[in-house]
Amino acid sequence: MAKILVIEDEASIRRVLVKILSEENKNYQLDEAEDGLAGIEKIKDEEYDLVLCDIKMPKMDGIEVLEAIKKIKPEVPVVMISGHGDLDTAVNTMKLGAFDYISKPPDLNRLLNTVRNALDRKVLVVENTLLKKKVGKNYQMIGESPAISSIKEIIEKVAQTDARVLITGPNGTGKELVAHWLHQKSERSGGPMIEVNCAAIPSELIESELFGHVKGAFTSAVKDRAGKFEAANGGTIFLDEIGDMSLSAQAKVLRALQENRISRVGSDKDIKVDVRVVAATNKDLKKEIEEKRFREDLYHRLAVILIKVPPLNERRNDIPLLVKFFTEKIASEHGSNVKVFTEKAIDQLKDYDWTGNIRELRNVVERLIILGGNEVTEDDVKLFASKL
Repeated sequence: MAKILVIEDEASIRRVLVKILSEENKNYQLDEAEDGLAGIEKIKDEEYDLVLCDIKMPKMDGIEVLEAIKKIKPEVPVVMISGHGDLDTAVNTMKLGAFDYISKPPDLNRLLNTVRNALDRKVLVVENTLLKKKVGKNYQMIGESPAISSIKEIIEKVAQTDARVLITGPNGTGKELVAHWLHQKSERSGGPMIEVNCAAIPSELIESELFGHVKGAFTSAVKDRAGKFEAANGGTIFLDEIGDMSLSAQAKVLRALQENRISRVGSDKDIKVDVRVVAATNKDLKKEIEEKRFREDLYHRLAVILIKVPPLNERRNDIPLLVKFFTEKIASEHGSNVKVFTEKAIDQLKDYDWTGNIRELRNVVERLIILGGNEVTEDDVKLFASKL
């Protein structure tokens, strides 16, 4: 149930807003505040998913309320309500972090679409915040091999810029991890990081997923919906397996990169976005270009910085560190004691052909922890790790 606070000193306007929203969705829980000070007190005491706030009010104007909310509850989207003479001010509030603004008297469709989009964005922001809390543990770059050291150096140099990065390498090597490091070490780390697996989304839905759609754009489009580019505004969008993206979607991504603008499926309206794009693929994009499956102009837009993540077979000396990391992580997840791998067990693992790379090693370590003895030995590895 979405909880919405309406801060408006004009009782008639406040009642109209509450009536419209309550009739639109019975699951909306509406609270009211007659001025900015009363609104701030409610925000301190309650958890809201959205705030609608008038600009011109006694005691405390809307800009002061917006600035206070961004300090108290920065994740809560704020939609400003502006009179005709307040439009310039309303636009300026966007720079201060307002999600959007609506004019008085409120247009029904504009109001409802803005509220839906703001609530959608709130969900994504909360999910992203939870993800960030896990990033430190889940996205550590383990290894001291020359290849990994080189990647770390590139990330340190590139992260603070907005340069687009294309990450290549076989499946299971840790391309997603590199993307997360780039985001976390960038000035955009306070913004969202939105991930899109282009290979997992049907070609007929990829454009809607990336750019959103308007109601009626296609059969199942029953309401307006923001896309991933809008959700990533102010942050980073990670386009994983971009080599599997359809040519029509590639064309729209190219336009987004060229103009920093997108348009939802079924709409001619441009939406400005401020997004850093990081892409990854396990395919040879130059070969895909030759075979007309990938746009050369998009490749050059994406590949400002190239990072190649090596397969595990090319960094075998990192296996002891990786085994230690996975052993501790799995023990923590299972609530069990950390098992020790003997030196010969590690040597045995270093001799394997790791076709599945880091992902495969992690699975084998977990299997050995579950099935092996209190100390994982060379015999355990031969017995259980060979069953790949």
